[in-house]
Amino acid sequence: MAREFKRTDRVSEQLQRELAQIIQLEIRDPRVGMVTVCAVDLSRDLHYATVYVTFLGIDETIKATQSAVDVLNEAASFIRIQIGKRMRMRAVPHVKFLFDQSIARGRDLSSLIEQARDKDTESLAGDEQEKNDLDSSLDSNPE
Repeated sequence: MAREFKRTDRVSEQLQRELAQIIQLEIRDPRVGMVTVCAVDLSRDLHYATVYVTFLGIDETIKATQSAVDVLNEAASFIRIQIGKRMRMRAVPHVKFLFDQSIARGRDLSSLIEQARDKDTESLAGDEQEKNDLDSSLDSNPE
């Protein structure tokens, strides 16, 4: 009988939970703000983990997010030691943090959709007004 999830998937989910707790409780750097661990990509041999994070409480400029990611990458060895204490694994993965741009990209796309919807609503309202004006002019001119 085949398993529903691969081992790497199960380990990456557990690693995501542990990383979120470690960062929240142990990392006390104001440059980081509140960190959300969005996803963890784990190599098949479980030796390397790429962690995608987003930040709340800091500006979403490239400089601020890069600074926060640099802080996390500098603390990666400390975080790796904490993972080793919390999870029973033969080899604790090397952790690399990257900024997850999908949330910001989704927000940008949503605003573009809203702008297009508002523009369509305005043009539809303008068309209705022109139709009403045309109907009223035809009603007032009985020939």
